[in-house]
Amino acid sequence: MYRELENTVHEIMRDSIANREAAGVNLLVEKDFETVLCCQEGLADREKGRRMERDTILRIYSMTKPITAAAVMILMERGMLDLCQPVGDFIPEFSQMKIERNGKYEEQLRPILVHDLLRMTSGLVYPGEDSAAARAAGMVFDDAVERLHTENPVTTIELARRLSECPLLFQPGSSWCYGASADILGALVEIISGKRFSEFLQEEIFAPLGMEDTGFWVPGEKRERLASVYETAEKEDGTRTMKKYEGNYLAIRNDMARPPAYEAGGAGLVSTLDDYMKFARMLLNEGAFRGGRILRAETVRFFTGAELMDIQQTGFNKWIGLEGYTYGNLMRVCRRPSRCCILAKEGEYGWDGWTGMYFANFPKEKMTILMGTQKKEGATFALTRKLRNVILSSLQE
Repeated sequence: MYRELENTVHEIMRDSIANREAAGVNLLVEKDFETVLCCQEGLADREKGRRMERDTILRIYSMTKPITAAAVMILMERGMLDLCQPVGDFIPEFSQMKIERNGKYEEQLRPILVHDLLRMTSGLVYPGEDSAAARAAGMVFDDAVERLHTENPVTTIELARRLSECPLLFQPGSSWCYGASADILGALVEIISGKRFSEFLQEEIFAPLGMEDTGFWVPGEKRERLASVYETAEKEDGTRTMKKYEGNYLAIRNDMARPPAYEAGGAGLVSTLDDYMKFARMLLNEGAFRGGRILRAETVRFFTGAELMDIQQTGFNKWIGLEGYTYGNLMRVCRRPSRCCILAKEGEYGWDGWTGMYFANFPKEKMTILMGTQKKEGATFALTRKLRNVILSSLQE
């Protein structure tokens, strides 16, 4: 059965690459903690002719978020953080934010709480042009990009404080919007632990799990394994091609050449699929890994079983493609598979990343799907859904 599935997966990957939807694709699937699929197609670097390999290092962007949430869970179960605590207790500027509505500004009716950051119900947004809040956030990130290669780059805590100067999109807790909440959580981890965010992750998650290729930059001896990012472009004759993307999205250094001052809790990490699988496996095993423990079992059940309130779910329901899901602790969680536009399982959870990265854990089936590519504005796209549907339809119990 697996041989037939593997052949189908490779064919789907090759078709996507031929259609210039991706330059290279990496896929890793485990079931019952055993590898059942490991497939690569295409190139990690078109200019150098370097193939996508199992150990290719990838910018995971928003797949950073579940790791950030796990760091917060560690602080919570140690009694170092109360999730109902106002963010302003740690960064006072968050106690005085305004809400923009129809060109007028309102006072906060209640503080932003830590669990608002975990649920994306804070009112904080990402850069954009559709609201005053998004435009203000854009100015903060633009300044961070301008300072990225200077001697005075924006730090994790400074960026959080700068975002506190922006208006909120809505009253905290009253709706849902995808935004910079995870970046504030990274700053909170620094403040509460007294360590740099990267140091906390290394000591508490990466080193214990053996995630040796995961971090906020890529050292020189590993740089030949770092994939390039590509985007689909249309030529004058109407055909499509792939061109290299070299921008610094959300103030993340695209070259990953040195340790950044701003360690983005929402998007800053690089990893390999095997490294990320160790994190996914730990969650499926309720916090345990190779005789050790990252989180307690009850904490993992809380972490992976979140759900938005009805008023918040209304905001999340605007996300086309995630019908049947809810959101919490920086991950989607499937509640109604019958409403999904893809094959889905109740209780599955995970997230994706801006460059076409994808993570899904299926607790009841003891299965994990990881996909990696480096495609600008990829996130969950057609190739992701095709591969996921084929895998789920083939690996039913």
